[in-house]
Order: sequence, then structure tokens, then C-alpha cells
Amino acid sequence: MYPRISDLTRDLFGFDFPIDLYAFGLMVAIGILVATAMTRVEVDRRYALGWMKSVRDTVKDDKGREKTVQASPSVLLWNMALMAGGFGVLGAKLFHIIDYWDEFTADPLGMIFSGSGLTVYGGILLGSIAILWYAKKKGVSRAHLADAAAPGLLFAYGIGRIGCYLSGDGDWGVCSSLDDKPGWLPGWLWSETFPNNMLGQMDPVVYNATQRGAECALANPTGVYPTMLYEFAMASVLAGILWVLRKNPFRAGWLISLYAVFAGAERFLIEFIRVNPDAAFGLPQSQIISIGFIIAGVVGLVLTTKRRDDTPDATPEAVPVAA
Repeated sequence: MYPRISDLTRDLFGFDFPIDLYAFGLMVAIGILVATAMTRVEVDRRYALGWMKSVRDTVKDDKGREKTVQASPSVLLWNMALMAGGFGVLGAKLFHIIDYWDEFTADPLGMIFSGSGLTVYGGILLGSIAILWYAKKKGVSRAHLADAAAPGLLFAYGIGRIGCYLSGDGDWGVCSSLDDKPGWLPGWLWSETFPNNMLGQMDPVVYNATQRGAECALANPTGVYPTMLYEFAMASVLAGILWVLRKNPFRAGWLISLYAVFAGAERFLIEFIRVNPDAAFGLPQSQIISIGFIIAGVVGLVLTTKRRDDTPDATPEAVPVAA
């Protein structure tokens, strides 16, 4: 595995990358950039159709003088991206601590400052709260903004999972055996040992048993399921479906509701081959939250599956409002 980019460059090209850059952090950053770019395209489209009101922006004229203009809400997206990154990491770490409270009490500082140990739902929830608060403050339609962000948000999640895979941070599946592998499937997609992983090269089967209490019942385990790759594939396909459906005829909030169903269902299913402690009702925290996502998404779909009112609520052209 390649927890640091220098591990990758050393293996492929024989030299150390001059900056101590972690693969997971890099992939999260790439995910945020890609999601922001995708959201920008859709926000501008909705603004041009008059579905989103303009916001104030400061620009410079030909003489270098600053003036305030009315512009697309997309000018605020990079600020939102920074908020998503900061509050997202904070929320992800907080939810991971709650999920693995026993491990936290055993080594609180180690878990807090570890580069691994992030629960995605915590990042989504806290990051979303921060962005929606900022959008309300700036007068941006939160329903349209959420719809515009839905495809990129799910794709960014998949990109982040590639970071988990590269670093081998313990976010893997239950034990697996190549003896059970379908003949058409490559071995690395069925059973992975995650050498040189983020956890000090501990064998993942041993780690599951000693640290997570998940003893392997297989006679000849050869590794664990690389669930991160499965999630990347599912997230990419589902994000593509959302992107195709972004021009739907329904009311604002429909696409983010469908996102909630997709994201919840994907995570609920993958948890059956992952190792996480039960939180309640014999289910891990992630599956319980997934059910909440699905229910909220279904309710949202019921409420928004009506043809939208196409009456423009704003003039899309950016016009000077102050010199």
C-alpha cells in the first residue's frame, strides 16, 4: 500500500516525493475539487434558467476599481468547499470516536491525531450543516444548491474511498479466501492483504480478530475484501445516474432526495462485508444512519416528485449594483 505519496513514487520511480503528503488526504482534496467543479456547472445552469437568485460579488473593472455586481451563486462555491473540508474532517473524526469509543478511551490522543479513523457520515452531516448555514446567510436556495451538489458529492465519496484503499487505513472488509473467488474476477478485487498499510503493516485478518473482535471463520483466509474498491465502483455508477437525472422535471430537492436513497442503500449493503461494532438493534452505527438516509430520501422523493414551477425567480445576468 501507499500511505504516503513518497511510498508510491519510491515504488514506481525510485525516488522519494519531497513533501510528506498522505494519499488519503490527497484523494479527499481531489474529491472536494472534483465535486466543486461538478457543482459549479449545475449551479450555473440553474442560475441561467432563473431557478437560483443572484448573489453579490466584488469584481474589478478595466481600470482596476472594485465594484459590486450580481452574479451566479457559483462564486461562493470555493468558500463552501473550504468549509466542507474543515467541518467534514471534524465531523468524520467525531463520529469515528463515537463508533469506536472503547478504542478511543484506550488511546484518546492516538485516535484524535491519527491520519486514519474517519467516519464518512459524520463528515457529510457536519459539513452539510455548515454549508447550508452559509447558503442561508448568503440568500442561496438551499434546495437547489443541494440538488446541484448531489452528483459530485457521491462521486467525491468514491474518490475518498480510493484514498482509504491506498493507505490501507483499516477501513476494509471481513476475511476472504481466494479459494472462493469467481474465476473471472482478478484476485486483488477479492482478497487483499494491504502490505505496508497505515496501521503498521499488521495483517488485516489478525487486526480484525485482535482489535475489532471479528474472528475469521474461513479455513484458509488469504486476506480481506477490499471494500473501498467496491464502494468506489458503486459510488461512481450512482453519481453518473444522478448526473444524467439532474435535468429532471421535478421540484427542487428531488435530486438530493434520490442521492440520500442511493448513498444510504450503498452503505447499508457494503456493511454486510465490513467490520464495525454493533451500536443498536444488532446493527453498526453506519447501517442505522443509512436507514435514516433512505427513509429521509424516500420522504423527500414523495414530497418533490411534482413538476416544478418554471417561473424564473431571478434575472441571471450579472449587473452592477454599486460602484
